Amino acid sequence: MRILISGFGTVGQGFADVLLKRSDLFRERYGREVSIVCVMDSTTYIADQTGLRLGDLLERKKVTGKVGNDKYSDSTEVIDSVDYDLMVEVSPTDIKTGGVGLKNIRHALGSGKDVITVNKGPLALNFCELVALAKKNGCKFRFEGSVGGAMPIINLCRENLVGERISSIRGILNGTCNFILSKMDNGQPFEQALKEAQQMGYAETDPTNDVEGYDSACKVVILANSIFGRNVRFSDVNITGITSISSEAISLAASQNMVIRLIGEVSEDRLEVSPRLISKGHPLSIGGTLNAAQIVTDLAGPITVSGRGAGRIETASAILSDLVSIMDDRKERGGKCQKK
Repeated sequence: MRILISGFGTVGQGFADVLLKRSDLFRERYGREVSIVCVMDSTTYIADQTGLRLGDLLERKKVTGKVGNDKYSDSTEVIDSVDYDLMVEVSPTDIKTGGVGLKNIRHALGSGKDVITVNKGPLALNFCELVALAKKNGCKFRFEGSVGGAMPIINLCRENLVGERISSIRGILNGTCNFILSKMDNGQPFEQALKEAQQMGYAETDPTNDVEGYDSACKVVILANSIFGRNVRFSDVNITGITSISSEAISLAASQNMVIRLIGEVSEDRLEVSPRLISKGHPLSIGGTLNAAQIVTDLAGPITVSGRGAGRIETASAILSDLVSIMDDRKERGGKCQKK
């Protein structure tokens, strides 16, 4: 399996690290190693059809801030210059236009290549188009890490719970907001809790996407389209963030043995992100940076999953899961993990 990595920031480097850690897995399961033939960051790239040395790439990026010496202006020209089987698209998320990630995913799927992504922007804006393009060209298109990071939910619902009728999913889908609200539970005002989240690297310098609920809304869209078969976009979500939650509201909730959590909810007719009152002890009352989701099914009843919703290695673990699934499928169908 020849892989092209588009994006070599936190998650891209995490994926490279995971491949190094799990090299034995591929040798034992498939009798070969995966080969990284090209890596692009935002301005440079490096390619080698015989396979790149991941340890060297990680060290170069750490020392120079660049993955390669060759600069580029058009990512699709780089993509077309390489013979690869699968693209891992982990460039920065752009929820307004889809950014270069949308461009790269379209190009790869249009060329008949498999794609794994954790990039929420393209999925929140053009999900149905991309799924249709993959189907038209016989490609695998997987995106487990786009919702909940290491928390398994998309593949769980689409594969393990395939015989269930899922009526709704609601959950904590943004660890930054959960961290802030947890700190407010302990008496910190919003601004102080946000500042601490930024200092610890949980929140960006501009925290708008998190605290206004936009990040959670993207994930709600992905769940609605991938699990409920809906055709919705980011603009279809009713969104209320956490910026207006006061210390008084937190105290009032506590007096009723409850907490306030930012909850994303999706069903056949609901698409919403908003602060909710949650009883203490409920699975969705968890604190810290964890994500959690409650899947309501007709046979098994409510199923709750939780896990780290972000992080370098955590999100890369979801990419690894998707990669193994695709390689297993190729092996079963053709006896090889590399297309001809």
